Amino acid sequence: MINRVQLVILLISISFFLLACNNSVNHTEVQDDMQVEEIKIRDDDQYKKLSESFTPLGKMKVPEDNPLTEEAIELGKTLFFDPRLSGNNKLSCVTCHSPDLGYSDGQPLFSGFEGVEGPRHSPTIINTGYYTSFFWDGRADSLEEQALGPISSPIEMNMDLDELVGKLSDIEGYPEMFADTFGEDITIDNIAKALAAFQRTIVIDDTRFNRFLEGDYDAMTEHEIDGMELFVGDARCISCHNGQNFSDNKFHNIGIESDDKGRKEITGFNADDGVFRTPGLYGIKHHPPYMHDGSLETLEEVIDYYDRGGDNHPNKSPIVKELNLSDAEKDALLAFLNVLSGESYPHHDAPALPGL
Repeated sequence: MINRVQLVILLISISFFLLACNNSVNHTEVQDDMQVEEIKIRDDDQYKKLSESFTPLGKMKVPEDNPLTEEAIELGKTLFFDPRLSGNNKLSCVTCHSPDLGYSDGQPLFSGFEGVEGPRHSPTIINTGYYTSFFWDGRADSLEEQALGPISSPIEMNMDLDELVGKLSDIEGYPEMFADTFGEDITIDNIAKALAAFQRTIVIDDTRFNRFLEGDYDAMTEHEIDGMELFVGDARCISCHNGQNFSDNKFHNIGIESDDKGRKEITGFNADDGVFRTPGLYGIKHHPPYMHDGSLETLEEVIDYYDRGGDNHPNKSPIVKELNLSDAEKDALLAFLNVLSGESYPHHDAPALPGL
């Protein structure tokens, strides 16, 4: 296999050969007409140093009282796809977190109970088990707690949780599934545990970036590595997108101008006005649009947004500043984000639902 140094030597040799065969062309004209691309040469020590700026994904923490058993995952998957978890039997978790749309819904704002427009964008559940708080505003402390929130929300699935227990108990097949999984009757807690168990299996962890961190420095192109350097350096993405899931698990106001109070609705603190949790980046190309309000349709728009220093919310974080990236740098940054997305992600088709 030709390594990077051999490749560069070969390209230089070809260039000299072509110039020698075309000595009738004015040298100045050659410089004007040829597009010369700077090729960076890095050695393994430089690759290693760059990779040390990142944290490997590692193992997901799983609660001791909710192990990832086959039975719990299959029950959670069944519940995830079942519209009978909603008050009108029309909405399921899949409505806002479709496997076909990167486990989001492809809309700027979610469409809820009886068509009501939600206030925020549906976040993907890819790698959601790596977060330490849940929802854009961090109002849930565990994935189990998060799982019940949309079900009981009047503007989302609008299902009374106590009524849901009775509803599922009356559906042939569900009591047996819960007994096989948890050894007991259907409870609210066990509904939450099953849904959380399934969501913890939606993971992207085998990208070319992951292989690069493991020491396979040929896994990424030099152009993508340029973007990786920008991510750490001049683009300053790593200021917030750090840690094993590319999220610092903290809350920031990135300047988007809206009436959404963000985490302030939870804490009541003015400092939390318009702040939202940093989303992870694995799988990012699979679930546009972006931001808590879905206002940016493409990753190119996201990069341009940060490049101009965001918008002018009065509580904007001082972290968000104008970057002045060149078009080539933006392209390299985009290439790196695409690497983080992976070639594919876990896709699930709808299972057979009990009683139907």
